[in-house]
Amino acid sequence: MTLETKKSVFVELGKFLSQFSEGASARKSDVLYNDIFFDDFENLIHLSQSHNGWYTPEQVYFSIQSWAEALTKENIDKWLSTYKIDENNDNSKTVALILAGNIPLVGFHDFLSVLITGNKALIKTSSNDQHLLPFLAKYLIAVDETFKDKITFVEGKLENFDAVIATGSNNTARYFEYYFKDKPSIIRKNRNSAAILTGKETNEELENLGEDIFRYFGLGCRNVSKLFVPKGYSFDTFFQAIFKYQDVIHYEKYANNYDYNKAVFLMSNFKLLDNGFLTLKEDASYASPISSVFYEYYESLEELEKRLQADSDQIQCIVSHNLIQDSITFGETQKPQLWDYADNVDTITFLLTTK
Repeated sequence: MTLETKKSVFVELGKFLSQFSEGASARKSDVLYNDIFFDDFENLIHLSQSHNGWYTPEQVYFSIQSWAEALTKENIDKWLSTYKIDENNDNSKTVALILAGNIPLVGFHDFLSVLITGNKALIKTSSNDQHLLPFLAKYLIAVDETFKDKITFVEGKLENFDAVIATGSNNTARYFEYYFKDKPSIIRKNRNSAAILTGKETNEELENLGEDIFRYFGLGCRNVSKLFVPKGYSFDTFFQAIFKYQDVIHYEKYANNYDYNKAVFLMSNFKLLDNGFLTLKEDASYASPISSVFYEYYESLEELEKRLQADSDQIQCIVSHNLIQDSITFGETQKPQLWDYADNVDTITFLLTTK
């Protein structure tokens, strides 16, 4: 299968996904195999919450639309234009993928990267996300049967693979590093994202920051869990701007976390800022619990940038109004481009250079 063929198959998948959005899913006449897949996928989206309580239809639709926007010919061509990918990769590797399940389709980029480079994917899904990716794999195979021999899902022990990409917690990463010590690997650990505020942000920017905080209930590594603010910063404007996200507290799993974490903080006599659905706690850590965001004061942007560089192994992305290099615009953390690699590790280069 040529690279152009592989690209075209994923473009077809993007067209298929583009049909699904909350309250407005609609068949398009030019999409392949809708008669087989459309209704079943719509049903799966609505069943996802029964498989994982955090996977509400709203969150699943958002993930699907994000991938639909990413999987266009223009985006895929731009992404792959800087690499030399062998059109006749006869010695393709089998790459084991151990996927996370914190947000819907969180492992799709690794899946895409392995297949687009002509390799075989041996996939162990998370128990929290066992259904969405296998469904999309079936769609790919329907579009081009060549993928049938390139995709294998396993439930038990991973065997007979050449390289591994594994995503998990800091604890599981230690296990992965030991278990896969003799294999080329990318092993991802816990990371969190932060935002830098100056007090001059517009209401729209702060509203968009709420998207970075509350999308996927804050479960993603690209969700903002830490705020850096200048001395004397007032959170009143911030709280007013994020009030539009108040309905998150009506979701039982989130509300339970809010009640529990707030109680733990108060019993420990921590000083909190609270608006009824989010707590703010002054804390040097980056990893705040669900329904809480940590904050820290900074003296100067220059010193803060040095701090962030020193802590880069803990940070996935940084949001700001162009305050530091490579920061992300407010509201865009959960819309990464194909060339925005997790942990800044170039997956395609890894796959092309690993023997």
